[in-house]
Amino acid sequence: MSPRKLLITGVNGFIGRNVALAAIRRGDSVYGTDLHSPEHVAIPGIADYQPLTLPSPLFAEYIGRIKPDTLIHCSGRASVPLSIHDPETDFLMSVNVTFRLLEQMRLECPNTLFVFLSSAAVYGNPQFMPVNEALEVSPISPYGFHKYMAEQACLEYAKVFGLRTTAGRIFSAYGPGLHRQVVWDIFRKTIHDPIVNLQGTGEETRDFLHVKDVAAALLLIADRAPGRGEVYNIASGQETSIAHLAQMIIEVLHRNVQVCFDGHNPPGMPLKWQADISRLRSLGFEPRIDIRTGLEGYAQWITAEISPE
Repeated sequence: MSPRKLLITGVNGFIGRNVALAAIRRGDSVYGTDLHSPEHVAIPGIADYQPLTLPSPLFAEYIGRIKPDTLIHCSGRASVPLSIHDPETDFLMSVNVTFRLLEQMRLECPNTLFVFLSSAAVYGNPQFMPVNEALEVSPISPYGFHKYMAEQACLEYAKVFGLRTTAGRIFSAYGPGLHRQVVWDIFRKTIHDPIVNLQGTGEETRDFLHVKDVAAALLLIADRAPGRGEVYNIASGQETSIAHLAQMIIEVLHRNVQVCFDGHNPPGMPLKWQADISRLRSLGFEPRIDIRTGLEGYAQWITAEISPE
């Protein structure tokens, strides 16, 4: 593909930053917005960065001036527990912000492709696996409901206004730089504690995908998706139990610890996930980093971040 002009919201976040770095490496001109002041955003090669709290009227001016080929919307809060504790804020940061961005794009840069970062949370507890995009959604958390509502806003603007939109339903992204969720939690506890206490039974499963593969998938969608409001599963297509994940983490850290599960599944958390990624594969995607290799890389990063007590 010829170099593109990309605008990334949430560019300093876990996924946004990796998308930006991957795009810069391939020669794209990358512009970004986030909450942070410029001195706290160290992304080598970024064309321009604007500190903005979305939604903002200044964003319309910014995109009207840049007129990017693609806008990849990575900003927003990604937490099921926080969405349950404070659903209003989750709605405002997800649905409201997405709607406002779409409207600003309609007015200022209607030829720009809008790529929305959705989540596998829209599926809830699927009855059949691997789950494909045609399955009826059934979210079980405010986070999942709000992601689906934002997807519908993307579809609305595609069908009614002819805006080019698409969405990627990200399953369980992990990798260096992630300071939350289950991979971080198990690594941190394995380093610090003689007994690793975890929620659930250990039989719960997730479909993990390294963040570099997530970034590659999003750029592929940006390059090749038709932009008619369609959605894509972004995952590895492999199911991994939390018990097996914990065992692999113990092995890559060379620790001798015991893992205990409390048998309690928190509200809003699905039991099992595995994605059908046939639609994404039809664009040419193939995961490059297997879970074991990815965990070994994460181990190198996290041991530099924290040390045993």
